[in-house]
Amino acid sequence: MTDCLILSHPACAGHDMGPGHPESPARLKAVLRALDADEFKHLPRREAPRAPREVLARVHPEPYLDRIDAVFDQAEAEDARVRLDADTAVGPGSREAALRSAGAAVAAVDAVMGGEIPRAFCATRPPGHHAEPAHSMGFCIYSNAAIAAMHAHHAHGAHRVAIVDFDVHHGNGTEACVENEAAILYASTHQWPLYPGTGRPGIGGIAENIVNAAMPPGATSVEFREIMESRLLPKVAAFQPELLIISAGFDAHHDDPLADCDLTDEDYFWATEQLVAIAEAACGGKVVSLLEGGYDLGALTRCTTQHMRALIGG
Repeated sequence: MTDCLILSHPACAGHDMGPGHPESPARLKAVLRALDADEFKHLPRREAPRAPREVLARVHPEPYLDRIDAVFDQAEAEDARVRLDADTAVGPGSREAALRSAGAAVAAVDAVMGGEIPRAFCATRPPGHHAEPAHSMGFCIYSNAAIAAMHAHHAHGAHRVAIVDFDVHHGNGTEACVENEAAILYASTHQWPLYPGTGRPGIGGIAENIVNAAMPPGATSVEFREIMESRLLPKVAAFQPELLIISAGFDAHHDDPLADCDLTDEDYFWATEQLVAIAEAACGGKVVSLLEGGYDLGALTRCTTQHMRALIGG
């Protein structure tokens, strides 16, 4: 079995967007429930640090960071929720949660690229793949996967970083952050059409570094695996990444309320296993996984279990 560092922080449960919001603190509890199983107790664990501003600024312009800080200040001063956009709000605990979530991604890259450990999983929230360079969106504040990839490139000299996103929603934010970065490949499989309306099938970006392998509504395990094998995995393998980052969203599961796909728990083991195999062949197995979506709590616990089993080779 391969060791995998788990990064999390209690502050990530302090981000609360209100009663009934699907991106709730209960999601983190569901993920941690999976990680508390006996089969994972041997894995090293670490509290996520705060992401430094200069690391965030590689992806998000200073005016955006200033605007987000001002909203955090308001929420803390008023002890109230303040809305960033139609789907995303912040409260008194949101600054710490967002900084720790982005910071986990950065620390995971440092641990893996520094040779400390081959893999890392960030059990944090809020998620990040809808956050564009200058806009929050879709429950996301900082673009965690893009921040991680840019950190690997700038701080560790990685010239080929692949981000693979199997969340059911297209990661418009990640794509917008890296489409002009030839050193970073963004490859996404997602339901299309679906929120946020982006992710039309095809290849784009400054160096054909954007791959959108979309699934139709109602896609089953068979369709998901065929799309992965024919359109996404070959492109990632050909890229020969020095680090593979997974945007691990589990909301294409048939129990999830926010989409219309029909995947099973075992599909997430299979997808992760395929990605780990590519990483093993290309870069000694260097993988950093970041939690994105997944809104049925039972499915989220089970899919996290399957994802972790594949990450450690169990």
